Amino acid sequence: MAWWQTESELLRICPTVHTQTVVCKSRERLQINFKRYKMKNGIILILVISLFGCNSTINQNDYLRKVSENLDQIKSASYFSTQVSSAPEDTARFTEPYELFYKIFINPLDTLVGSSSMTFSAEDTTNMTDFYDGKVRGKVNWEEQYVKIDSFKHHPYPFRLVHYPFYTKINEIIKYTLTTTDSIQTNFKDFGDSIYFCLRIINKHVYFHIKPIDIKNEYIPEDEISQFDVWFNKQDDMPYRMRSKWHHTTIFEACSKPKFNLSKDTALIVSNYFPSYFEVRYVDPYAPNQVEQKEELEGKIAPDWILKDTDFNEVSLSDLKSKVLLIQFTGVGCGPCHQSIPFLKKLVEEYKTKDFEFLSIETWSNNMVGLKRYQQKNGFNFRFLKSTDEVTKSYVVSSVPVFFVIDENRIIRKVINGYSKEVSGKEIKESIDKYL
Repeated sequence: MAWWQTESELLRICPTVHTQTVVCKSRERLQINFKRYKMKNGIILILVISLFGCNSTINQNDYLRKVSENLDQIKSASYFSTQVSSAPEDTARFTEPYELFYKIFINPLDTLVGSSSMTFSAEDTTNMTDFYDGKVRGKVNWEEQYVKIDSFKHHPYPFRLVHYPFYTKINEIIKYTLTTTDSIQTNFKDFGDSIYFCLRIINKHVYFHIKPIDIKNEYIPEDEISQFDVWFNKQDDMPYRMRSKWHHTTIFEACSKPKFNLSKDTALIVSNYFPSYFEVRYVDPYAPNQVEQKEELEGKIAPDWILKDTDFNEVSLSDLKSKVLLIQFTGVGCGPCHQSIPFLKKLVEEYKTKDFEFLSIETWSNNMVGLKRYQQKNGFNFRFLKSTDEVTKSYVVSSVPVFFVIDENRIIRKVINGYSKEVSGKEIKESIDKYL
């Protein structure tokens, strides 16, 4: 039995009678607790030694400027990155952590991303899978020997949906902290071998791409706080871990084995990283005239399925006997999905005396423990099931939330993409009432 287990057991049996603390005058605070316990056969003395970060004499802004200067020196870099997400205020992760290998090429002229990048599997750092070269993003399919390219021609966002390199992103967080007039709170701690820094942006939903993007829509709470926690290694004064928190999700990222080029300007030429005979396919996922595949399901029989709830009970579509079904495909960590919960709970109550049933199907997370807590925390009064890749594909779900209104013959009568407080709720109710 380890000594801390022994101490824990003693604390359960006996109260602490005496505690002494010694504080050493050094970079770290050394706390020594002498804990004395009364036992039937005498007194046992436990010596507990703990190291705590001291109050740093390093000035926060001076240190952040130093780190920013170091980050500004990077011309290109490679590193392994491990990422994982979880629900707010919960440590249960959505999925298993996944590790990728990145090569980045700093490009100050790119005002949207700040760098070009290539992505590789952590297990195979020779075959590139994804890239962004400053103009287009692409995916490389080695099995079928083609490259799929998106030129952002009809991109609807104020940023680009690509990889934002760890180091450029944190550099922007630092520069924002040092120059912003927004309402912010910061925390700065020196732990001897590392520095912890926390930035909290008050009443704003901010993403750090190359520049801070303040997202404003009906899904964002008025009292939103965007929080960014960064850890720096004092050996090289470089960041190695960060955590981003918003009302709907928390994202963790840790970097390892970095290699920096600080002297030679380099550029990404993606054609050097796949064979010249690969077919190049251009796609435009945001083209205004593109037909949504989900609409093609309207009027067809709903694909059957057997899925499990958070208690691992199997539920099938054929088990559901209500005249009208409303099925939502959702994602833990999706802002609009999260904001739809109060409406859906109220909907279930309003229609509980009618021949109607609603159920929600999770598509993002595979962690049943985390999903169970998410269900309990939000007080679901409806079935909550975990999807499979096959079911998600059969309903052509490429984004969430999406709602399917299904009639008594199990024909999909209406497909409603996204959620809006003012529009979606009315549309959903009208569709349900039409087929009841």
